[in-house]
Amino acid sequence: MCRRSVMERPMAPISISRKDEMMAELTPKERVMRMFRKEPVDMMPFFSGMGMVLMPAIKELGYQFPKVHTNAEMMAKSAIASSRMFGFDSVVVPYDMTCESEAIGNTISLYEDSMDILYPTIPEKMWKSMDEVQIPKNIMELGRMPLVVEALKICKKEAPELALGAWTLGPFTMSGQLLELDILLKGVFKQKAKVEETLDKITDMIIKVGQAYQAAGADFITLREMGTGTDLISPRTWKDMIQPRMRKILAAWKSPKVLHICGATNLIIEMMADCGADAVSVDIKNCLNESREKIGNDNLLLGNFDVFALPCKAETTVEEAVAGIKQNIDGTVDAVWPGCDLWPDIKEENMRAIVKTAREYGSKPSPAVGRL
Repeated sequence: MCRRSVMERPMAPISISRKDEMMAELTPKERVMRMFRKEPVDMMPFFSGMGMVLMPAIKELGYQFPKVHTNAEMMAKSAIASSRMFGFDSVVVPYDMTCESEAIGNTISLYEDSMDILYPTIPEKMWKSMDEVQIPKNIMELGRMPLVVEALKICKKEAPELALGAWTLGPFTMSGQLLELDILLKGVFKQKAKVEETLDKITDMIIKVGQAYQAAGADFITLREMGTGTDLISPRTWKDMIQPRMRKILAAWKSPKVLHICGATNLIIEMMADCGADAVSVDIKNCLNESREKIGNDNLLLGNFDVFALPCKAETTVEEAVAGIKQNIDGTVDAVWPGCDLWPDIKEENMRAIVKTAREYGSKPSPAVGRL
């Protein structure tokens, strides 16, 4: 990762009494929502808009991991327990990427009797061509979609102090949950009009899903067009085919909203920042300093610590985890935020050190957000 000193932006002075009053009032939710509004916060937020469920919390609740995907109360309570146990600023559902695919009719393997960390998977996709793609008008009533809505409502009621996040995949990435991805990848060059027609159908579905999550109480929402980094799609294709649909989806959702893309993103980061999101989120392949140079200090940049190497890898020491988060913050992020879903089987001492470092080392103002 590239490194340089954290850039600071002057801000109006705040009286000591007012500062103390505001700091005393800040809850995790207030900290996150102030950050999205680019208002000063008391410390650097540590949160995510992607999966944050952790095994220590699941074990404390006495749950089996696969069952948290199929029970609204278990989903909500495991999300809340994970955040409270480790001091995160947000609680996020759902956890897996197959909810919409299940709702349109695909059979999902849920592994409900397993004691292992197994996410739902799609053994076989029923659509074999783009011509077959038809999205049910009542998708929010099908499969586990009502379960996710109910989990959001439970989180809203039971954890009002935490920022409530929800997410959905972007249309290109979502297509890989509905069709074999190589159908679209080949179609980009040979059947462009058909690919765009398919993406438009999925785009309309994603808008509806996001609006339903917001209506259920989500404080912010993340659009995860994960499979469109430049190690898979060229910047030209991204501009022509991906960006217009990002803009359409984000324009239909209320703020705050985040755009996340996995893989290499430095070549498209300026286009990402021009899609209508309140913040852009990147993963570990991104050079944060280069992205900051390109998008400037007025855009919120979230990222991008390694979700396996720092909190989970057996040989990673606490000291190495701390150093990794300091490097992350030196990349001029506005909040410490994982590069993807957290892997549930963490080392508790590493995760606690990661959060502590974000709070303490991240006490300096970030480029877009000041400090109280």
